[in-house]
Amino acid sequence: MAITYLKRAARSPEADAGETKARVETMLAEIDAGGEDVALRFARQFDRWEGDIVVSRDAIDRAHEELDPQLKADIAFAHDNIRRFAEAQLATIQPAEIEVQPGFRAGQKHIPVSSAGCYVPGGRYSHVASAIMTITTAKVAGVGHITACSPPRPDIGIPPAILYAMDLCGADTILNLGGVQGIAAMAFGLFGARPADILVGPGNQYVAEAKRLLFGRVGIDMFAGPTDSLVIADRTADPHTVAWDLVSQAEHGANSPVWLITDDRALADAVIAHIPDCIAALPEPNGPAAEAAWRDYAEIIVCDSREEMAETSDRYAPEHLHVQAADLDWWLGRLRNYGSLFLGAETTVSFGDKCAGPNHVLPTSGAARYTGGLSVHKFMKTVTWQRATADGARPVAEATARISRLEGMEGHARAADLRLTPDPKWARTAAE
Repeated sequence: MAITYLKRAARSPEADAGETKARVETMLAEIDAGGEDVALRFARQFDRWEGDIVVSRDAIDRAHEELDPQLKADIAFAHDNIRRFAEAQLATIQPAEIEVQPGFRAGQKHIPVSSAGCYVPGGRYSHVASAIMTITTAKVAGVGHITACSPPRPDIGIPPAILYAMDLCGADTILNLGGVQGIAAMAFGLFGARPADILVGPGNQYVAEAKRLLFGRVGIDMFAGPTDSLVIADRTADPHTVAWDLVSQAEHGANSPVWLITDDRALADAVIAHIPDCIAALPEPNGPAAEAAWRDYAEIIVCDSREEMAETSDRYAPEHLHVQAADLDWWLGRLRNYGSLFLGAETTVSFGDKCAGPNHVLPTSGAARYTGGLSVHKFMKTVTWQRATADGARPVAEATARISRLEGMEGHARAADLRLTPDPKWARTAAE
């Protein structure tokens, strides 16, 4: 078996990440030390925003009034789908309990984090869907307080559609802040927000780096790179549809990789022929972004068999994986590494990006090998507990003492020995 590259990527998003770490480290340290004054200075400098940082109820109400009823209905449609999918996820999370030994019980329970910070991108595009995906999922998980922020536009603030979506989905505090200063404000609890236990949501390289540097001090959804998408297609696929599915994801940004894996050389050639016309049909700035992504990061791979196609796809571990091939059930059972899977030409990654239900915050840069995307699980802690009667604790205490002394940990052994001492106090405490 052999694979043939009809097109190889000229560049790598990882190699082109740039020297952002030092800049972001400096900004975070300055905001941590100087608090709101420094964050406000960065907002003036980078967001070019001179208005209030905390969005008022009046501003939110104006956003409700300004929006076209059809757009509000579409946002509500997306919110309902995403909420119901998150609720279905939540229903799968159940406590567990087991009697490890007679009289010795252990279990686990799931506790939502107290606070979350949801970042909603707002640079080139108005990412209404990101507001819905992050805030709704946190709300369904039972997070106590949700802060959301998004880059304000000069003289406008957060665009009305994003603001409406944030409010509809349940954000408790909304901040006119973007970039590193927005992430820092949510992490450190500035402008009246509660310090976030976890930060979620996509963003540019500065947002991603800020989350990475804060990981440990707070939780994050994942380490995110540029969005990527892979299409698996066989001779049954329509090349024009495949071309548009690739280009639609390339428009995310100039460094967004898209890949095609096929076992049909004629299909690959036809897709290549369609791509320039698809890109040319896009408006500014979408077209130039898609053109650069296709030129520098796209790859087209021809394989000998569907098994080889599946193996190649698993090596790439794409964020989005779209299968346009016969026998979809085989692909569903065989494929292992992806953030979200789209089966058949009747669906498209665009559905998942906007309103289908499953979350669009997904692992990039091959991280789908070891993690999935944002879900209610990310906002919950799985914690364990144990309790025992005096008799139930005895065999556990005996084994613990012996293992502890073998390891040289005498303090652990003595703590276990105490549970072997006949003492009515221990029995009474356990019974209570």
